[in-house]
Amino acid sequence: MVVCALVLPFRLAHSEGLPDLGDVSQGTITPQMERTIGQRIFNEIRLREPAYLDDPEVNAYLNGLGSRLSGHVEGGISDVTGSKGFEMFAIRDQTLNAFAMPGGYIGVHTGLILSAQSESELAAVLAHEVSHVTQHHIARGVTAGSAAQLATMVSMAVALLAARSNPDLAMGAAMAGQAAGIQSQLNYSRDFEREADRLGLQLLGRAGFDIRGMPAFFERMQKYGALYEGKNSAPAYLRSHPLTTERISAVADRIEGQAYKQVPDSLEFQLVRARLRALTTSVPEALSAFKTQLVSAGLTQQVVAHYGIARTHLRDGNLDAASREFALLEDGAKAAKLASPMFESFAAELLLRKRDPVAAARLLERSRTNYPQDRAIHYLLVEAYLDAGKPELALAVTRDGQARFIEDPKNFALQARCFGALDRRMAHHRAQAEAYWITGQVPLAMEQIELAKKAQDGDFYEQSETESRYREIKERHLELLKEKRR
Repeated sequence: MVVCALVLPFRLAHSEGLPDLGDVSQGTITPQMERTIGQRIFNEIRLREPAYLDDPEVNAYLNGLGSRLSGHVEGGISDVTGSKGFEMFAIRDQTLNAFAMPGGYIGVHTGLILSAQSESELAAVLAHEVSHVTQHHIARGVTAGSAAQLATMVSMAVALLAARSNPDLAMGAAMAGQAAGIQSQLNYSRDFEREADRLGLQLLGRAGFDIRGMPAFFERMQKYGALYEGKNSAPAYLRSHPLTTERISAVADRIEGQAYKQVPDSLEFQLVRARLRALTTSVPEALSAFKTQLVSAGLTQQVVAHYGIARTHLRDGNLDAASREFALLEDGAKAAKLASPMFESFAAELLLRKRDPVAAARLLERSRTNYPQDRAIHYLLVEAYLDAGKPELALAVTRDGQARFIEDPKNFALQARCFGALDRRMAHHRAQAEAYWITGQVPLAMEQIELAKKAQDGDFYEQSETESRYREIKERHLELLKEKRR
């Protein structure tokens, strides 16, 4: 799905001015422009869209899946994402949808993850979206005659989130007219769809997934879409990705004759689905689904079901029931020889909810050794040390996180809390400024760096670093002010 199908309230389109796109007089969007546009829209989404799911475990899984796929792109992805990789993120929405934005940003609705009948099906959708990005389909859709509309296109792409799940939402006649024109311009053409199918199928196979996941998903979507034939309420994925019998046949023809390769779903795929079901459905519905799974499933599926039940009880505040279920999970995981950082982060969350941060910190320190790149464990360890009244230890963890997780706004926000607990005002405001800076909130970053400069409680090195950072942020802030006046 194109970016316009995921939309933000209109007032946000001009909140801090559009990014400087450079010279678009020739009607083209350069890769650098794509990255600038995508970063800006992603920042707006994660800051202001209530449906954005700020869940480190779900997003870590999606990004791992994205890295596995994008690692097989011919020629690499540096021309698309620069020094960064793809950024996959989840949107809390029950509809079946995924959407690609310029520069390597791909959003996935939770409904799509839950509806996928196999990990290969989910990977097929992401491979298709990755191919839209690597082939610069949005940029290629901007013809020479539409350069004058480029700024409006970017603005509206940021503005249209109110209609994400309700395309008939009234936004005013003038805005609706603009949106319709831009949506039709950005919807993928059938040629682009065929290209994304072909390249996505190649990525799927190279990454070790079952290539039959792609036609299986398409066929199910076609049946789903038939229920909406002649209506304006067709699934958003079908509105922006025209699905035809010819497309399905073309994909089926490409895999005909190839040997069947059974690819089991990963434990993380199953656990993430269980986590999402526990978080996004009603407690009775979630418990019923997981208990049904317990009756007929094998040992691994039973462990996943116990995780889902425990997670649902934790969400409901029933700590005793969550503890009992987690004990069953541990027994099953031991018998099946299963291990996951999601088990350990859950155990730590349970201890924190029971107001035992010291025990949680002990557990998480061991977990961090086993899973050094796991952000959920990292964040929980900082929280545990802060709750235990040990801000110095929490600060040490965040400093380690700066090396492990480059440009992580949440790590800087946690670091600001650590400095605040230590009454280090300059460092507190400096860290908070960095958190705002990374998420594109330049005016707020400017406020915080000014407060850091005024604090005067740092040593010579800290004051010099703060002064240097102040000049950098101020320069960008002045650029934004100039852009808004254009």
